[in-house]
Amino acid sequence: MDLEKRPPAGGGDGCLVGVVRIPVKIVAVLVVLPVRVVWELLVAAGRAVHRHVLGPLYAHVVEPLLRALGWLLATLLKLVFVWPWTGLWRYVLVPVGQGLAWLGRGLYDRVLAPAGRFLTAYLLRPVGEALAWIGRGGMRYLLAPLGKGVTWIGWVLGMALFVWPWVALWRYVLAPVGRGIAWLAAAAYRYVLTPVGHGLAWLAAAVFRYLVRPVGLGLVWLVVALYRYLLKPAGLGLAWLAAALYRYVLTPVGQVLLWAWHVAGRITAALWRGLKRVAWVLVGWPASRVYRHVLTPVGHAVREVWRTGRAAVREARATVRRALFGTPPVEPARSRARTLGSTTAADAAPADEISLPRRQG
Repeated sequence: MDLEKRPPAGGGDGCLVGVVRIPVKIVAVLVVLPVRVVWELLVAAGRAVHRHVLGPLYAHVVEPLLRALGWLLATLLKLVFVWPWTGLWRYVLVPVGQGLAWLGRGLYDRVLAPAGRFLTAYLLRPVGEALAWIGRGGMRYLLAPLGKGVTWIGWVLGMALFVWPWVALWRYVLAPVGRGIAWLAAAAYRYVLTPVGHGLAWLAAAVFRYLVRPVGLGLVWLVVALYRYLLKPAGLGLAWLAAALYRYVLTPVGQVLLWAWHVAGRITAALWRGLKRVAWVLVGWPASRVYRHVLTPVGHAVREVWRTGRAAVREARATVRRALFGTPPVEPARSRARTLGSTTAADAAPADEISLPRRQG
């Protein structure tokens, strides 16, 4: 790990960059290294908490609780908003609708259709034909002449009320008044408005030529001079100052901070690997040796002793049983294998306890 490796500096950097970079690099290492160590510790702690606390808690507590709550809410919503209306539709409305439809079809087929055919054939059709004959005769000999007379009277009344008065008003009142107003307007335009307009135009031209234009030219010259001799030099100076500050101060400081962050990461990684190695040497390797060379043989020995003692106790119990009660009848091998030493007869004595052979570990 090369701690003295520096990021390549841009061409043309002077002594000011070196003077700024060295103390900033020292301060950055002293400040960024603890921050990076704390950050790595927080990341490791967060991963451990997520792996051993939050993950199992969510998987075994929160997720089943949310599923049960969702099932309960779905059941309640169905109980309140789905099942009552489904039952109402299925067991009330559908049977009632089917009954009404059946009743309507029967009523139509048995009552309304025959009654309609009877009325149409014997009442409505003769009445309609009579009314049609009467209508044709009345239209030809009464309504047509009466309609023509009423139409002529309506036309005369309409013309007298809505056309002839307005035509007379336009011809004998409005038209002469309009012609007089037009003549008066033409005279006013020729002898009043035209001279006044010419005077106002001459006045506006004079004001623009001798007042507005000189003032505008003076303001333009003032703005140009202000930009050329004040704003432009000030802007160029500020831009040069900002560029110099960025090139000779901010860029070296940023490079040093980036370098210090990477160096802190490498130092933190090296410390972490060292701590892992030390923990393995001090705790892990001795524990594995003790488990492999001490605890495993002791466990095997204890297991053998336990098995031997259990076998001896079982043999002693079988011997005592044979001495007290005699040797029980031997079942066929097939029956013993099928029933595991038990009998199905009600008066038979229980057989010896049979334990399956266990594989030696």
